[in-house]
Formats: sequence, structure tokens, C-alpha cells
Amino acid sequence: KLEISRSQCQQLIKAGHVLINGKKEKTGYMIKEDDEIVVQIPEKEGKMVLMPIPMNLEIVYEDEYLAIINKPKGLVVHPASSYKEETLVHGIMHQIKPLSTINGEFRPGIVHRLDKETSGLLVIAKDNQTHELLSEMLKKHEINRHYKALIYGSIEDEGKIDAPISRHPVNRLKMAVIKNGKDAVTHFKTLKRYDEYSLIECQLETGRTHQIRVHLSYIDHPILGDPLYGPKKVYGTTGQFLHAYKLSLIHPITHESLSFEIPLNKEFQQLLDTLDQA
Repeated sequence: KLEISRSQCQQLIKAGHVLINGKKEKTGYMIKEDDEIVVQIPEKEGKMVLMPIPMNLEIVYEDEYLAIINKPKGLVVHPASSYKEETLVHGIMHQIKPLSTINGEFRPGIVHRLDKETSGLLVIAKDNQTHELLSEMLKKHEINRHYKALIYGSIEDEGKIDAPISRHPVNRLKMAVIKNGKDAVTHFKTLKRYDEYSLIECQLETGRTHQIRVHLSYIDHPILGDPLYGPKKVYGTTGQFLHAYKLSLIHPITHESLSFEIPLNKEFQQLLDTLDQA
């Protein structure tokens, strides 16, 4: 008996580690009585080992040093001891090679993160030197990241939220504005107003965990669908309507000016279309 979960079984099948009669089969294959099944477990007992999984991720830009990808909504960026399902890392391991290794074995190539339900542009490092330079650029606020968010209520035309953020004192899954927390600054601009909501653009000056979500909730304009900081379900969906739509930087190796902009994810755009027709 294999002591692995259904999800881990699916990962093994997708990664080609399950052979039926000497051949790879898809997950929907119906097992026959006389089939010979061979399962290859590429890991030591008790240790999680990452396996590349085809995900057909959208690569917006790629050269020999770095890549820019469009992270889908609903996908965690990297695995952890508490999260062993499929992640973005499994997908980039299949599509992008090589990947930097200095961020640990479970975070190859990962320079920064987006929350599970946040979609959009993410920088991937392909070697350790590039990774270190990109990390330094993030610390110096030299990578410009712009988001679109759909929030409750009507907010000013533009403004700045300057409020320190730290771990919530009671709910450890959440962050909160705390007096002695880490400095956090978010700039915002209203793009369009609806009867009960506003579409805004946010630009990060700092990059704290859940920063935009926490800041907008703090000023009583939470993001629609946010399961931690606002109503959990909007129009029958779950997950915050937050999209990292624009990213610009000076290439750390070639010093070329790079700027990327992508459309909203399908769910976000459909919701705006519904509001436009209301």
C-alpha cells in the first residue's frame, strides 16, 4: 500500500512516474484487471521532493537570465510543509530552465510572491547572480509593480496609505496594521467608479505580505472576494479581485529597460463587464 495522498498520486501520474504496461497513461485511464502498474517514487521516505508538472503557464518574457510569467489565479506560488498540493513552482520547473537555487529547494527561481488568489506578473530568476541582483532591486524599490483591484465603496481620486504591517496578534494567518510593524506604503488611483464599488490601481512602494489587501481593508475599502480581509463570496466566486497587471524594471544584467502590461484574468474581466451592463 502506498502511503501517499490522492493529490500526490496525480502529481506522480502527470510527471510520468506511473507506468501502465510499460507506458505512460493519462489520469482518466481505466485500470483493467491484468494491467501491470509500476509506480516510481522519486523521493526519500518522509521527504517532499518537487517534480516538474506541465501547466502551460504563460511566459510573457524570457531570456538567459530571467523570465516574467503571468501567474494564474488560484495557484500557490511554492510548496511548504503545510501545503503540498500543486504549485506554480511545479509548473516553472517544467517550462523554465535553469532556475536559481539560492532561495531553497522548494522555491527555485522565486524572487517574490503573489498570493494564491492574486493573478498577474511575477519575476523568475534563472541563475543565482541574477536572483541576488533582483532581490536587491526589490529592497531598493527598483522594480515597479502595479495592481488593479475592485474594492467596496468610493475612494478618493488618488492617495497614499502609509501604515506599518505585522502579523495579526490573534489570527496568525492574517496580517494587520500594527503600530510597531514594518513600514508599508501603498499608492492608489481610482480608475472607474460603480454604484457600490471602485476599480483602482495600486502601486507598491514596499512589499509586505498581503500589503494591498491589508491596507485597503484598514481604510474600510476591502477588495471584493477577499477571504481574509473582506466578504468571502462575490457573484458566486471566492478569492480577491486583485491582479498584478504591470511590471517594469531595468534588467539587472543587460541594463535594458523592461516594461510589461497584461490584461485582467478572465473572471475579473467578466465581473467588470457585468458591472458595466448593470
